[in-house]
Amino acid sequence: MGLLEGIDWSYLLTNAGIIILKLVGIIIAFLIVKAVGSRIVKKMFQRIQERDNISAQSLSLNILSYVLIFMFVVMVFEVFNYDATALLAGAGVIGLAIGFGAQGLVSDVVTGFFLLLEKQIDVEDYVTIAGFDGIVEQVGLRTTQIRGFDGTLHYVPNREITNVSNHSRGNMRALVDIGISYDDDIDQAIAVLQAVCDKFAAVDASIVDGPNVLGVQALGASDVVIRVLAKTENMKQWEVERNLRKAMKEALEANGIEIPFPHQVYVEKKSQ
Repeated sequence: MGLLEGIDWSYLLTNAGIIILKLVGIIIAFLIVKAVGSRIVKKMFQRIQERDNISAQSLSLNILSYVLIFMFVVMVFEVFNYDATALLAGAGVIGLAIGFGAQGLVSDVVTGFFLLLEKQIDVEDYVTIAGFDGIVEQVGLRTTQIRGFDGTLHYVPNREITNVSNHSRGNMRALVDIGISYDDDIDQAIAVLQAVCDKFAAVDASIVDGPNVLGVQALGASDVVIRVLAKTENMKQWEVERNLRKAMKEALEANGIEIPFPHQVYVEKKSQ
């Protein structure tokens, strides 16, 4: 009721046409300023060809939107001949009253700001945060959006991001363990696997270093485990691992080297 009591109804009735024209003008101006401002922000960041500026651009657009909406609301109240300063003073009192309840929101904004300032994560990074694995799609003032590998989009409040594991900084590691039989020659198996690795290094541009056969990694219950390691470009490690496993299996089989696998033996008891 306090808000309605501050409105001059006689003014609204006698100047309805002028008020409508002013509202239309404000809406048009709001849309134009928002479009122009967004375009200017995008052009500013396009001039700097650095991947780290993607999230900063998103944050700048969010701030611009909030500021314009605030100005739009104040101007609308002014059109209705309502004292906006009184409104702001009342909002300050209300804000103070609910301030303790908005601590989570403030924490979201502050955490999001420092995530971008320190460049901990960026759009298109593969990260693990707040128990979610996926690709960063957006870093906002309040939430960070993570697209899981199953397609699910996770909205994570920034205050819940206490630890960040960024898997997209520097080269990634492709690691393959493959087992051979205890009866086979280990040196021969290593030579066969290294030949496969050398072939891959010559044709796969996503491999930065290696692949190299490191040697015997473990002695299993029924196999000798040999480890292969390579460094790849970001997000290419899984593809390299899959291709290596296939090629190494085929090469071992072609050279008569057995890859052990579990066997089940059935014993049938004959009745006497």
